[in-house]
Amino acid sequence: MYLAAAAAVVIAYFLGSINFAVIFANAFLKKDVRELGSGNAGTTNVMRTAGFLPGALTFVCDALKGFAACSIGKMLFIHAYPDTIPWIYVAYMCGVACMLGHIFPIFFGFKGGKGVATSVGIFAVCCPIAIVIGLTVFALMVLLTKIVSLSSLIATVTVISLSIVFYNFDANIALPAVLSISMGAIVFLKHKDNIKRLVKGEEKKITVRRKK
Repeated sequence: MYLAAAAAVVIAYFLGSINFAVIFANAFLKKDVRELGSGNAGTTNVMRTAGFLPGALTFVCDALKGFAACSIGKMLFIHAYPDTIPWIYVAYMCGVACMLGHIFPIFFGFKGGKGVATSVGIFAVCCPIAIVIGLTVFALMVLLTKIVSLSSLIATVTVISLSIVFYNFDANIALPAVLSISMGAIVFLKHKDNIKRLVKGEEKKITVRRKK
């Protein structure tokens, strides 16, 4: 049982290490996105430097890997160990592992993204209601501010808070809550430079590279 949980977490880390920002930027530009723009291997930087299509593909695939990682833990413990560890525990552990893989990808020199898109897939499994509301908040904030980092941070707070409020289960909420908050903390830590620029009023608004 515990070996199966550990195996699911390891698989989740390796899934997270597949960095689609690097893959799609290289496919469209033949360049490493970590050497372009902000240097971040994530959706926004790909969209700014390579264009809308590779940026959109990056977001979708990063979200899907988070979804797949958590689904592995969920399905394994629902079907194989239904009366042991609650599946949500393993799903959240897989989510943290996947996010760490995305940020520190073993396949790409441990230099990855910030984990926002990946967290969308993670919470789609762990707390779908929270992520639907969080994405709505993100979209509204982007429309109002045109600043992706600010919108991402506000959406993160929304999702983490709602994942704790809405998740209703019989087991102890402590571990899922701690893991959920940990993922939120990781996102904020990865945005520390953005936060500094936001405080100074220097954060850039979203732009998309267009082909001539």
